[in-house]
Amino acid sequence: MMHTFLPTWQHVKPLGRTMQTADSLVLAFSATGAEFAFTGCCCEVTLAGDNHAGDADRADGYARVAIDLDGQRVVDTMLDTAEKTCTVLKADTAAPHVVRIVKLSETAMSICAITAIAVDADEIRPTPRKEHLVEFVGDSITCGYGVDDEVAEHHFTTRTEDATRAYAYKTATLLDVDYSLVSISGYGIISGYTDTAEVPVTSQLLPDYYEKLGYSEGAYGGVTPADVAWDFTTRQPDVIVINLGTNDDSYCLDHADRQAQYCAAYTRFLYTVHAHNPGAMLLCTLGMMGDRLYPYVEKAVAAYRAETGDQQIACMPFMPQLVEDGYAADSHPTEATHRKAAQKLSAEIRRLMRW
Repeated sequence: MMHTFLPTWQHVKPLGRTMQTADSLVLAFSATGAEFAFTGCCCEVTLAGDNHAGDADRADGYARVAIDLDGQRVVDTMLDTAEKTCTVLKADTAAPHVVRIVKLSETAMSICAITAIAVDADEIRPTPRKEHLVEFVGDSITCGYGVDDEVAEHHFTTRTEDATRAYAYKTATLLDVDYSLVSISGYGIISGYTDTAEVPVTSQLLPDYYEKLGYSEGAYGGVTPADVAWDFTTRQPDVIVINLGTNDDSYCLDHADRQAQYCAAYTRFLYTVHAHNPGAMLLCTLGMMGDRLYPYVEKAVAAYRAETGDQQIACMPFMPQLVEDGYAADSHPTEATHRKAAQKLSAEIRRLMRW
């Protein structure tokens, strides 16, 4: 006999920044989701797309969601309809299982929700919370932009975006920690990505949405993520990795005044992050798609440390991607590049935190 459960925190462990409504769990940022355990032989999960699901003109922006069963991916689907029920397990013998539901695509294009979980068991249980939580703040690199399409000349679609194959998620896996991603493709500190470098793209600044559930062109059940303030008391991260500047560099180039502006704005953002997470170690990094602004990351960190006396902050450069590791869509990092970055970042976090 099947029993249906709502995805409340009583029944599932939230992954990243999620929002409970009366009948669903809303997912916006990359890699948000839920995880639960049960003992049985059947499981179905019902997902809901946002108000743009099914609009053929927006097919490149549908939410992409994966479901893993005992660490193996069994569902990988695009939410191209208002609602979709996915079969996760149908077996002959009952056994203990862990189910993880993860939004692979980013917040800007679409959001989605988990609306129901049906199993042939009397209960589902949240999986245990990990000892540590690491937050990753970034842009398309953190989102896993194009990682499923290793052709540099191809362009963006959520069909080839997979945050679980990118460095942030991989770092969390290597460290065996819980995670949260706050990332939007094309966004920066003082400017989003620009082809012209004539004026900054001030409509695409990540600090504007750091304190929110997300930002999206889509809405679900009346929920627009940019209108929802994130409750930082839910759980405080132990480490916050900030990887912002790749898009700013398209505006700053070699202009010293713009680079100084980036440095000053970066320092202000550090104050914001620290104010909401006073006990966290801040680790600032840059470089996978170019490291021209990295010296200004170091200057921002030095300025923040000098002004506050706070020693819970550090820098670490990423190595720029290598030709031999290939390029994904729009010359973004491949999984090979992300893997190397995760290995370096996880080692640095272990060193800093003595984990």
